[in-house]
Amino acid sequence: MNMPVLSDALLDLDQRVATLTLNRDDVRNALTGTGLIDDIVSVAEWVNRCEEVSVLIITGAGSAFSAGGNVKDMAKRGGDFAGNVAEVAERYRRGIQRIPLALNAVEIPVIAAVNGAAIGAGFDLANMADIRLASSRAKFGETFLNLGIIPGDGGAWFMQRLIGYQQAFELTLSGRVVSAVEAKTLGIVLDVVEPENLMPKVLELATRMAAQPPKALRLTKRLMKMAQRMELRDFLDLCASFQGICHNEGEHLEAVRRMLNA
Repeated sequence: MNMPVLSDALLDLDQRVATLTLNRDDVRNALTGTGLIDDIVSVAEWVNRCEEVSVLIITGAGSAFSAGGNVKDMAKRGGDFAGNVAEVAERYRRGIQRIPLALNAVEIPVIAAVNGAAIGAGFDLANMADIRLASSRAKFGETFLNLGIIPGDGGAWFMQRLIGYQQAFELTLSGRVVSAVEAKTLGIVLDVVEPENLMPKVLELATRMAAQPPKALRLTKRLMKMAQRMELRDFLDLCASFQGICHNEGEHLEAVRRMLNA
């Protein structure tokens, strides 16, 4: 399947690992006022259709992972932030809110390689991934209240599921920026590495996941998501059905043979 044509991001596919690089360093990879919203959504939809992809990495080019919203547009009441209440709300629904819906529906593991500052909606973008690894230069901030606005991209939904209500509440209401080391302590990131080691570390993890049987990997990701919103008995029924699918797939028998012959 052909890769999507992107305007402000780069996409690479190697050994079943797709890497999406936000490529607007001139505006610190801001999501609004660029083509990055469309690019992220296009890639999220593409990986679900493309059987040659098993893992998606998201990272940023340059000094930042993503600075979130374009503050200069906010100051001018322009771009995505222009208009009356109804117009702004509709632009959010048709704009940045497409990202959480698209990423939450991705059927393969998503890893955020946080190379630099992840601020506002950029922080929320990282939290939409399944796993986050950070450069020691990375910083994280849920800074919406500092600008007199709320997390309009769903950040409050994602963060409290990641680190719990109390810690998410403190970060959101204080608007403070935390270091990569504190982010690891809080449970936001899985690990912190030196900048030159970030992508090798992420690729090592991604390659290990991508080597798993691809159909079972996608079903497992779906189960992990469904477990967050299902009762145990219903979830076990679903597991039984998914397991029936797995036992009837050729990749299962191939994996068993490899283990027996190891």
